Amino acid sequence: MSGGPLGVNVEGADNGYKALREGAAWIDLSSRGRIRVTGEDRARLLHAMTTQHVEHLQPGGGGYAFFLNAQGRILGDVNLFCFEDHFLLETEPELRRKVFEHLDRYIIADDVTLEDVTDETAEIGIEGPHAAATLERLGAPLPDAPYATKAWGDRLIARVSTTGSAGFAVILPRPGKEAFLRLLGEIPEATAEQARVVRIENGRPRYGEEITERYLVQETGQLNAVSFSKGCYLGQEIVERVRALAKIHRVLRRLEIDSDQPPAAGAKLKSGDADAAEIVSAAYSPALGKTVAMAYVRVPFAEPGTDISAGVRVV
Repeated sequence: MSGGPLGVNVEGADNGYKALREGAAWIDLSSRGRIRVTGEDRARLLHAMTTQHVEHLQPGGGGYAFFLNAQGRILGDVNLFCFEDHFLLETEPELRRKVFEHLDRYIIADDVTLEDVTDETAEIGIEGPHAAATLERLGAPLPDAPYATKAWGDRLIARVSTTGSAGFAVILPRPGKEAFLRLLGEIPEATAEQARVVRIENGRPRYGEEITERYLVQETGQLNAVSFSKGCYLGQEIVERVRALAKIHRVLRRLEIDSDQPPAAGAKLKSGDADAAEIVSAAYSPALGKTVAMAYVRVPFAEPGTDISAGVRVV
């Protein structure tokens, strides 16, 4: 095969990686958690439990949100999709049970029902710069805004990406998964490792690797998850205190390292004698011919373009 979808050359064992960067590839995201939330009090509960302004969301819209503990540390994150009669929470595989149990713990006299629909659904990501054109060729209706959704028969299309490239998630009944993959035809599959490399190249953090309970919201730089105009929610006091003081000591940044040997997570970097950064993820980038990494960088060294040390630059 000399070319992939839309004329992209995707020959070889790394065709999924090339397609994610240059065209479009599919990623099996079925292991991600999907939790359906129903009941009259569903918006009120989620509004009080997340950093997002849930009560402003309209059917067909959505957002990205954090769950925090009382100390402002990040317990987990979700893509939150709003529908006429329910919300759908979509999250990392490792967070499926944690998010469910965290919400369930706070349902006391509320009219809210949680249903884990992960096992009865499948999820396929279509990601890459030509993802939209690829889906349009298949006759799919495309949501216009980030985190927005549209129905496609018994499938749901959400404008979200796991790699930081342009992308969509297609959520569908699990029995229809194989038929949908056949519909994709010659669109190449990207493996989890290929998707991870592209994700780090794009500086797109993932909960469980770059974001954990160690970190505060502002340190992650993911302020699209936070509404600063909503009422009280769990952990808000710390978020507002950090904002009022306008002071954090470290921030998540993408690095490029002139080496083909990625450092291990937890590796400490110095600038001269000063502590400068801690690596949280790293991978070799075939496209760049060097290592890309994500690290929590001390604020004095965090400006893009800063050389932390020889061959290590903040980008």
